[in-house]
Amino acid sequence: MTTRKIAVVSAGLSQPSSTRLLADRLAQAVKDDLLTRGVDAEVTVHELREHAHDITNAMLTGFAPTGLQAVIDDVVAADGLVVVTPIFTASYSGLFKSFFDVLDKDALAGKPTVIAATAGTARHSLALEHALRPMFAYLRAVVVPTAVFAASEDWGGVDGVSGALESRVERAGSELAELVAAREAVAPADPFALTTSFESMLSGQ
Repeated sequence: MTTRKIAVVSAGLSQPSSTRLLADRLAQAVKDDLLTRGVDAEVTVHELREHAHDITNAMLTGFAPTGLQAVIDDVVAADGLVVVTPIFTASYSGLFKSFFDVLDKDALAGKPTVIAATAGTARHSLALEHALRPMFAYLRAVVVPTAVFAASEDWGGVDGVSGALESRVERAGSELAELVAAREAVAPADPFALTTSFESMLSGQ
C-alpha cells in the first residue's frame, strides 16, 4: 500500500477549539477516503497557537526558529493540505495569515488543499470565498471545490455534528483524497542537492 502525507494546519486559539475539531474531522475524512483507494495516509496536525511567538519572530527577522521551521518543512513536504481558521472580523485570523506569510511564495504551488473555517454564526460563511480561496489561489495551491464552514449550530446532532456539516466534510475529504491519490508522492528535499548547475557556476552566474 502506498503512503501519502497529509499536513493539517489549525489556527484555533482556545484549547480545545471548534477549529481543531473541524480540522480533525476533515483529516479523518481524507484518511478514510484514501484507504478506500488503496492509499495509506500519514497525518500530522499543527496547532499554530503553539508557534505564535515564533511566527512573529520569523516575520520580524526573516528566519524561522527551529520548531517553526519543522512545521514549515512538514507543510511543504506534504502531499495534501488541510487548513482551518477561525473567522475574525469577517476574515481569516491574523495568526493564520501570518503563518502563510512566512512561507516561501512558491511553497504551496500545485499543493492539493482543503480550506475550512469556523465562526459563531453562519453569516461569516462567505469569508471562505472572499478571503481564503483568493489567498490560496494567489499561492497557487490547488484548492478543492468544496470549502467547509462550521458555525456554532453545526456542532450537534448525531456523533456531535449536524448532518449537513458531516456531508460537507466527507465531500471535501473525498475531493482532496482524489487529488492526493492521483499525484506522485512529494519527494523529500535533498539538503545536499545542487541548486545551481556546474555550467552556471563556471560562467559566474
